[in-house]
Amino acid sequence: MTRKKNPFEEIERMLEKMSKQFQESDQLRGIESALPGRLNVDLGEFEDAFEVTADLPGFDSENIEVEIIDDQLRIRADRETETEAEAESPDRYIRRERKQRSIDRRVSLPEPVAEEDVEATFTNGVLTVCLPKSNESEETTQIDIE
Repeated sequence: MTRKKNPFEEIERMLEKMSKQFQESDQLRGIESALPGRLNVDLGEFEDAFEVTADLPGFDSENIEVEIIDDQLRIRADRETETEAEAESPDRYIRRERKQRSIDRRVSLPEPVAEEDVEATFTNGVLTVCLPKSNESEETTQIDIE
Protein backbone atom coordinates (compact mmCIF):
# COMPACT_ATOMS: atom_id res chain seq x y z
CA MET A 1 0.00 0.00 0.00
CA THR A 2 1.36 3.43 -0.91
CA ARG A 3 1.28 6.28 1.51
CA LYS A 4 -1.05 9.13 0.59
CA LYS A 5 0.75 12.47 0.18
CA ASN A 6 -0.28 15.27 2.54
CA PRO A 7 -1.30 18.23 0.33
CA PHE A 8 -0.29 20.71 3.06
CA GLU A 9 3.29 19.44 3.47
CA GLU A 10 4.66 21.70 0.76
CA ILE A 11 2.89 24.75 2.23
CA GLU A 12 4.27 23.97 5.70
CA ARG A 13 7.81 23.70 4.30
CA MET A 14 7.46 27.05 2.55
CA LEU A 15 6.12 28.70 5.73
CA GLU A 16 9.06 27.33 7.76
CA LYS A 17 11.51 28.60 5.14
CA MET A 18 9.92 32.07 5.19
CA SER A 19 10.01 32.13 8.98
CA LYS A 20 13.75 31.35 8.96
CA GLN A 21 14.39 34.11 6.43
CA PHE A 22 12.56 36.67 8.60
CA GLN A 23 14.57 35.60 11.65
CA GLU A 24 17.84 35.93 9.72
CA SER A 25 16.91 39.39 8.43
CA ASP A 26 16.10 40.53 12.01
CA GLN A 27 19.53 39.34 13.12
CA LEU A 28 21.19 41.17 10.23
CA ARG A 29 19.43 44.42 11.17
CA GLY A 30 21.04 44.18 14.60
CA ILE A 31 24.45 43.59 13.04
CA GLU A 32 23.92 46.38 10.50
CA SER A 33 24.36 49.11 13.11
CA ALA A 34 27.87 47.85 13.90
CA LEU A 35 29.03 47.85 10.28
CA PRO A 36 31.76 50.32 9.37
CA GLY A 37 30.44 53.28 7.41
CA ARG A 38 27.03 53.01 9.02
CA LEU A 39 25.79 56.16 10.73
CA ASN A 40 23.07 55.67 13.30
CA VAL A 41 20.82 58.65 13.95
CA ASP A 42 18.03 59.64 16.29
CA LEU A 43 15.09 61.55 14.81
CA GLY A 44 12.99 63.39 17.37
CA GLU A 45 9.80 65.34 16.81
CA PHE A 46 8.90 68.34 18.89
CA GLU A 47 5.94 70.71 18.66
CA ASP A 48 7.56 73.05 16.16
CA ALA A 49 10.65 71.20 14.92
CA PHE A 50 12.40 67.92 14.19
CA GLU A 51 15.81 67.14 15.65
CA VAL A 52 18.36 64.75 14.17
CA THR A 53 21.25 63.64 16.36
CA ALA A 54 24.22 61.63 15.09
CA ASP A 55 27.44 60.46 16.74
CA LEU A 56 30.50 61.28 14.62
CA PRO A 57 33.49 60.64 16.88
CA GLY A 58 36.87 61.35 15.33
CA PHE A 59 35.52 63.76 12.70
CA ASP A 60 36.12 67.51 12.53
CA SER A 61 33.24 69.87 11.84
CA GLU A 62 34.90 71.10 8.64
CA ASN A 63 34.79 67.53 7.28
CA ILE A 64 31.01 67.18 7.78
CA GLU A 65 28.41 68.22 5.19
CA VAL A 66 24.74 68.61 6.06
CA GLU A 67 22.16 69.38 3.37
CA ILE A 68 18.49 68.95 2.58
CA ILE A 69 17.66 67.21 -0.69
CA ASP A 70 14.09 66.35 -1.69
CA ASP A 71 12.60 66.19 1.85
CA GLN A 72 15.62 64.25 3.11
CA LEU A 73 18.42 65.32 5.41
CA ARG A 74 21.80 64.17 4.10
CA ILE A 75 24.78 63.85 6.42
CA ARG A 76 28.15 63.14 4.88
CA ALA A 77 31.48 63.00 6.70
CA ASP A 78 35.01 62.15 5.55
CA ARG A 79 38.16 61.57 7.54
CA GLU A 80 41.51 61.34 5.81
CA THR A 81 44.36 59.17 7.02
CA GLU A 82 47.46 61.11 7.98
CA THR A 83 50.57 60.22 6.06
CA GLU A 84 53.55 59.34 8.18
CA ALA A 85 55.39 62.47 7.01
CA GLU A 86 52.50 64.71 8.13
CA ALA A 87 51.92 63.08 11.48
CA GLU A 88 54.01 63.88 14.49
CA SER A 89 54.34 60.24 15.31
CA PRO A 90 56.79 57.71 16.63
CA ASP A 91 59.65 56.62 14.38
CA ARG A 92 57.57 53.68 13.17
CA TYR A 93 54.16 52.18 13.70
CA ILE A 94 53.76 48.72 15.08
CA ARG A 95 50.09 48.69 14.12
CA ARG A 96 47.94 51.14 12.12
CA GLU A 97 44.21 50.52 12.30
CA ARG A 98 42.88 54.07 12.00
CA LYS A 99 42.15 54.58 8.35
CA GLN A 100 40.24 56.86 6.04
CA ARG A 101 36.56 56.76 6.81
CA SER A 102 33.58 58.02 4.89
CA ILE A 103 29.97 58.09 6.08
CA ASP A 104 26.91 59.05 4.09
CA ARG A 105 23.37 58.85 5.44
CA ARG A 106 20.01 60.17 4.31
CA VAL A 107 17.13 60.60 6.73
CA SER A 108 13.60 61.02 5.35
CA LEU A 109 11.81 63.91 6.99
CA PRO A 110 8.16 63.24 7.91
CA GLU A 111 6.99 66.77 7.01
CA PRO A 112 8.31 69.78 5.09
CA VAL A 113 10.76 71.94 7.02
CA ALA A 114 11.72 75.61 6.84
CA GLU A 115 15.05 75.04 5.08
CA GLU A 116 16.29 78.61 5.61
CA ASP A 117 15.96 78.22 9.43
CA VAL A 118 17.77 74.88 9.82
CA GLU A 119 20.61 74.99 12.36
CA ALA A 120 23.37 72.47 13.01
CA THR A 121 25.83 72.19 15.89
CA PHE A 122 28.75 69.84 16.41
CA THR A 123 29.97 69.41 19.98
CA ASN A 124 32.18 66.65 21.40
CA GLY A 125 31.64 64.41 18.36
CA VAL A 126 27.84 64.75 18.38
CA LEU A 127 26.06 66.42 15.45
CA THR A 128 22.66 67.95 16.24
CA VAL A 129 20.50 69.33 13.45
CA CYS A 130 17.38 71.33 14.36
CA LEU A 131 14.83 71.41 11.52
CA PRO A 132 11.93 73.81 12.18
CA LYS A 133 8.65 72.63 10.71
CA SER A 134 7.40 74.62 7.77
CA ASN A 135 4.55 76.98 8.64
CA GLU A 136 3.59 77.41 5.03
CA SER A 137 0.08 76.22 4.47
CA GLU A 138 -0.51 74.53 1.18
CA GLU A 139 -2.16 76.81 -1.29
CA THR A 140 -5.58 75.67 -2.29
CA THR A 141 -7.36 76.52 -5.46
CA GLN A 142 -11.11 76.89 -5.57
CA ILE A 143 -12.58 75.01 -8.51
CA ASP A 144 -15.86 76.30 -9.80
CA ILE A 145 -18.42 73.76 -10.87
CA GLU A 146 -20.26 74.59 -14.07
